[in-house]
Amino acid sequence: MFGLLPITKHLRNSIMKKAIKILGVMMLLVFTALSLSSCSKDDDPVNNEFFAGTYKGKVSYNDGGSTNISTDNGSVFVTKIASGTKYNFAFSNSIPDLNGIEFNQEGDHTLVMIGSTATSYIRIDNNVLKILYVKDGKTWTANCAR
Repeated sequence: MFGLLPITKHLRNSIMKKAIKILGVMMLLVFTALSLSSCSKDDDPVNNEFFAGTYKGKVSYNDGGSTNISTDNGSVFVTKIASGTKYNFAFSNSIPDLNGIEFNQEGDHTLVMIGSTATSYIRIDNNVLKILYVKDGKTWTANCAR
């Protein structure tokens, strides 16, 4: 009878450890879901310390050579990075990302890429994303909305 007690205690400890791990994973999943869903379409990329939003619409990319991607049903996932003035743009359809683009605020709710010109600009607000970005012979475009 006493020989079974250590096995039972060990089994009980093992079950408790697994239950704690499962509970921890569940809490992490809930936290992640709440974090991602907390950025509503009304969130303003200008006035938030943390911003993440998906803009959907027409996107394209041309590398000046053999790669030419264009779709009317694409998306761009925009995130504000730790610096507070730089943003990352993750495109759908295997279009390379644009990272670390720096912005200035223009007006109350609009961001414009630093160094914008008539032929190269990124403009973003809480509803619309417009991109015409040219670098090293490569061209990214987006005309998207949330």
